[in-house]
Amino acid sequence: MRKLLAVLAVLAVLAVALTLPMLAGCSGGSGKQDDNVLTVAATAVPHAEILKQVKPLLAKEGVDLQVKVFADYVQPNTQVAEKNIDLNYFQTKPYLDAFNRQRGTHLTIITGVHIEPFGAYSRKYKSIDQLPDGASVTIPNDPSNNSRALLLLARHGLITLKDPNDQTSTLKDITANPKHLKFRELEAAMLPRTLDEVDLSLINTNYALAAGLNPTRDALLIEDKDSPYVNYLVGRPDNQHDPRVQKLAKALTSPEIRAFIEKKYHGAVLPAF
Repeated sequence: MRKLLAVLAVLAVLAVALTLPMLAGCSGGSGKQDDNVLTVAATAVPHAEILKQVKPLLAKEGVDLQVKVFADYVQPNTQVAEKNIDLNYFQTKPYLDAFNRQRGTHLTIITGVHIEPFGAYSRKYKSIDQLPDGASVTIPNDPSNNSRALLLLARHGLITLKDPNDQTSTLKDITANPKHLKFRELEAAMLPRTLDEVDLSLINTNYALAAGLNPTRDALLIEDKDSPYVNYLVGRPDNQHDPRVQKLAKALTSPEIRAFIEKKYHGAVLPAF
């Protein structure tokens, strides 16, 4: 009986030893399949919509594009920096520069894709001239979009800034406020929800579109086509030259995507290429 048990034990060890290479082979196959996957963090509108159009273009190139939709501007960068997601597509260079500076990250621009003219909206007034003295105004609280809102107001004479071209301007840089506007800073995603409560709200186009606003029709003030705030595909120094990433960059700036942006958004989103 002891000899029989010993033989069975030896056979069991051999079976495990023979199985391990097979499992390793299966694991290798799975890893190879994963090499074709490219993950991108994006806000829903218009970024995820544009990426949806890109997905079949990349499939022809052997790349499985997987889009992860986020509702805020912080997690898409955090997830890429921590290497949980490969890339993101939602932000402008001033925002990226501020994020890298404040968080100590090294995220890098891959390519510019589109411009979303930033606008000021109101449910109470149909013209900016109707804005009353002491009007309540909500603006984004993140540094780059905060400055962007103030620059737009200054460009239209509602406030005066210390330097009207400084893309890092803050409320402290207001030198004149003839209408005595009362500012409140909120997270960008929250701004559309304040429209019924305030006189004016300065809203990023992606959130305006998601809230059913048409920037070219509904905005009382809007940036022109020469806005420097291009929305970029962003990655890391370790993956910016990855062939999959370069294929995505090429697809995002293709004639097919230009045509889609122009047809879908009617000027509310403009190709930057």
